Amino acid sequence: MIVLLSAWPGTLESTMTQDLSPAERYAAARRRAAEQATALAGFREMYDFGLDPFQIEACRALEAGKGVLVAAPTGSGKTIVGEFAVHLALQQGRKCFYTTPIKALSNQKYSDLCRRYGSGKVGLLTGDNSINADAPVVVMTTEVLRNMLYAGSQTLRGLGHVVMDEVHYLSDRFRGAVWEEVIIHLPASVTLVSLSATVSNAEEFGDWLDTVRGDTEVIVSEHRPVPLFQHVLAGRRMYDLFEEGEGHRRAVNPDLTRMARLEASRPTYTDRRRGRNMREADRERERRQRSRIWTPSRPEVIERLDSEGLLPAITFIFSRAACEAAVQQCLYAGLRLNDEEAREEVRALVEERTAHIAPEDLHVLGYYEWLEGLERGIAAHHAGMLPTFKEVVEELFVRGLVKAVFATETLALGINMPARSVVLEKLVKWNGEQHADITPGEYTQLTGRAGRRGIDVEGHAVVLWQRGMNPEQVAGLAGTRTYPLRSSFKPSYNMAVNLVEQFGRHRSRELLETSFAQFQADKSVVGISRQVQRNEEGLAGYREAMTCHLGDFTEYARLRRELKDRETELARQGAVQRRAEAAVALERLRPGDVIHVPTGKYAGLALVLDPGLPAGRSNGHRGFEHHDGPRPLVLTAERQVKRLAAIDFPVPVEPLERMRIPKSFNPRSPQSRRDLASALRTKAGHIRPERHRGRRSQAADDREIARLRAALRAHPCHGCNDREDHARWAERYHRLMRDTKQLEHRIEGRTNTIARTFDRIVSLLTELDYLRGNEVTEHGKRLARLYGELDLLASECLRERVWEGLSPAELAACVSALVYEARVSDDALAPKLPSGKAKAALGEMVRIWGRLDALEEEFRINQAEGVGQREPDLGFAWAAYMWASGMGLDEVLREADMPAGDFVRWCKQVIDVLGQISAAAPAEGSTVAKNARKAVEALLRGVVAYSSVG
Repeated sequence: MIVLLSAWPGTLESTMTQDLSPAERYAAARRRAAEQATALAGFREMYDFGLDPFQIEACRALEAGKGVLVAAPTGSGKTIVGEFAVHLALQQGRKCFYTTPIKALSNQKYSDLCRRYGSGKVGLLTGDNSINADAPVVVMTTEVLRNMLYAGSQTLRGLGHVVMDEVHYLSDRFRGAVWEEVIIHLPASVTLVSLSATVSNAEEFGDWLDTVRGDTEVIVSEHRPVPLFQHVLAGRRMYDLFEEGEGHRRAVNPDLTRMARLEASRPTYTDRRRGRNMREADRERERRQRSRIWTPSRPEVIERLDSEGLLPAITFIFSRAACEAAVQQCLYAGLRLNDEEAREEVRALVEERTAHIAPEDLHVLGYYEWLEGLERGIAAHHAGMLPTFKEVVEELFVRGLVKAVFATETLALGINMPARSVVLEKLVKWNGEQHADITPGEYTQLTGRAGRRGIDVEGHAVVLWQRGMNPEQVAGLAGTRTYPLRSSFKPSYNMAVNLVEQFGRHRSRELLETSFAQFQADKSVVGISRQVQRNEEGLAGYREAMTCHLGDFTEYARLRRELKDRETELARQGAVQRRAEAAVALERLRPGDVIHVPTGKYAGLALVLDPGLPAGRSNGHRGFEHHDGPRPLVLTAERQVKRLAAIDFPVPVEPLERMRIPKSFNPRSPQSRRDLASALRTKAGHIRPERHRGRRSQAADDREIARLRAALRAHPCHGCNDREDHARWAERYHRLMRDTKQLEHRIEGRTNTIARTFDRIVSLLTELDYLRGNEVTEHGKRLARLYGELDLLASECLRERVWEGLSPAELAACVSALVYEARVSDDALAPKLPSGKAKAALGEMVRIWGRLDALEEEFRINQAEGVGQREPDLGFAWAAYMWASGMGLDEVLREADMPAGDFVRWCKQVIDVLGQISAAAPAEGSTVAKNARKAVEALLRGVVAYSSVG
């Protein structure tokens, strides 16, 4: 396999020199004639622009019958290589499947190919669309192709090429496994075209493709066809992030570094309030700094970009609500980016595209506010929007009728919406668990949208100044091209039964060993193995250094180590026992006891006001209760009221005296504290606490310690003059041996990890009678038709007839629990559920999940590793039930408290699983299949039914 790094500028033809000899000119003419006869020559004539070197190299490799992996930046035109695969397949009379990760991309690519080859030659297969499925060119989502491979579909006959667009999606922890399944299971006769964003380990991925698919060329191009310039916008000024240094080296703009230092030294608001004596010069300096450094508002940013000629722009904001708020802020600020002619064009297109939406639903969907923003050239774009609205925004943006879009990062995932500029409000985003800095890979992907090929001379990435920003950190993000591809492949229950049915258990295990996940794990083992080898060499050296002429020093060192470990263990036990005794003594304290606090900040005489006992232990006193041991509230002789902890009492404490605490005592009153502290000193100030006598060491009476000491004294090495020198080498030997064993354990954990997980899954499925050796039972064949995160739970529900007798709406409610996952977990409120049979069925589903969860624990199937069944989420059941029951959109969205886009997306996922259930459910003696089809019809109406294609 050859790794080709494409250079720029120029084309392959430009490398030819002008001054050639007659023989050289003849040879060049023959090469041109041969090239004219290739499929690539005819393909190049279909475009009104020349192809780049990396595109030509990839196309030539394809025509030579090789697979290709093309890794290139966003907007560089790598899809040209995919289109050449389509051209080649049609010319050879074979089929080509073009796969994409999301339905919107499939729809977009379908439209593009229809314009080029005609709708008769192009088909579309997604979860909710099937158009001309037997066409020679079919665009589909990757999941559809995976399902075809497992089902042995006749559509695969005559397949010559498969294009996998956005193949870097295999890093996605939820869906990435599908890409690897397709790559592994495609017939060997199919040529694979993998198109990826720029990744830092393209060669590693190419090596794996070479292993599982045969001869594969890796073409990496890091050149951006439209150069990208990086900026930071602070106050009224836009700073370049880099300045050119000597030898074309880029350095961080010193103005930004200086500004960061100035801001760091600027007093905060609380500093400024320290007094009115702040010098006038300081105030004036601060006013000057503040006049230069601030984070501009969203309308100010758009106005500035407009004045600089940097629109259209996409502003990435990592929050849906903030995207909508940004549009409103621009409207309130009176921003208008469109003239009257453009406004009329926008209104005409929007009315045409939304004509299918019922008039009563328009108000519910925020149509009029959305339209006002579009007419002014401003829009939001995020997953919570109605698909129709998102598609309109995309079309208007490409046409130049929307010039400012506020979007979440989902827009960066493949949708064709290039801009002149990209703005990043912040470099921190919520990753589902915490606020984390964006990675260099994410920064590259987001800013990759800037610069439209054939339109813009240059693209611009703008980061807004934020307080505490480090310009070096921003430069690190912009200057680093680290976006490693990491496999997220994990076996699933559905995958296991499909593999065993097709290949048998042994061959399935071998296939899984060829996954990219295992390839990467095995590669990491190589480095660890080398470290183990180095450690073993070190161990040999240490062993020689600790050799003693009097005897076996390894045995002597073991005795010393055992003695030390035993002494340490006894000391630990003694400390635990002393803490326990101290805690028991604290629990015996009562209000009015005078004690002596032995250590800590408040050591000395003290009066117990409240014993602060652990919850559940009253000791006849109802006071403040703690869950982490006694924490007495005391008044010290110095008039302080403090709650002490167990750490203040390393030894047991006994009352020295008793005192009455006046009922009128108020710990908040300084006078009350003063009076009671005075009485404490008078009552007990003369008493000297008994010194705590330390108990006899356990080691003194321990037989094991006595035995070990005797063995040490009797050992020949004990009398060696170099004993301590040998002991130091022995200690190093022991530490290195311990580290080496840990490395060996890591190697063992990483070797055959995928196969071991598969074995555990197969064992569980055998226990449940889905598999019997290499035979897939009837239950297993049903599971093979159910794809999804909760495939086994769905199969068990069918098996136990949980959904029998449910109405279509009730079935939709139950199936929603298999797909829905709340964006933010909320355990405070129980979700509203339909009553009657549906509620009982949902309860039964949770019970079955509990049984499966216990079984997974028994078979060591770990959800934390991405394998196993998560708990069903009932949060969408009520919304699905209402919509399937025919209720209006206004009422459903109000009850669900959910954006329209999310509602439509979850409904479509429920429809998808209902379709699987209708195919998997028994045809006779069951109502589930029929009601699943009816539920699909009930859900597929109004805004859910709409799907734009063509």
